Amino acid sequence: MRIAIGADHAGVRLKDHLRTFVEGLGHEADDLGTEGTDSVDYPDFAHRVASAVAAGKATLGLLVCGTGQGMAMAANRHSGVRAAVCRDSYEARMARAHNDANVLCIGARVVGEGVAEELCRIFTETEFEGGRHQRRVDKIAGV
Repeated sequence: MRIAIGADHAGVRLKDHLRTFVEGLGHEADDLGTEGTDSVDYPDFAHRVASAVAAGKATLGLLVCGTGQGMAMAANRHSGVRAAVCRDSYEARMARAHNDANVLCIGARVVGEGVAEELCRIFTETEFEGGRHQRRVDKIAGV
């Protein structure tokens, strides 16, 4: 699976850690920045990752900022992107299984490395259940 990864200055260290982690799970990771801790604008990186997912260049996306909220707001502006902020394993599992989320947003100031790894593992391993959930996902898209 190809995963587009991006972060702002608050999430860059966790992004770098998670890039290595998801590669260790056997996935390809496309790091779309940022590369340092100098202040940057999170929407720039959210748009890069969301564009890759929307265009089919990546199967899933991973975004990291201070809380995950800003990244999710920006990513969800893209048609076909369903970005979910997750803080625990249940949220990550349900975001994929029931909402067909395709971008995981994590807050580096909210969760530690161990929880973030677990979120990534669950997010990449959980399949969308479809069925009655498909009707609801279609309504999100305005179908």
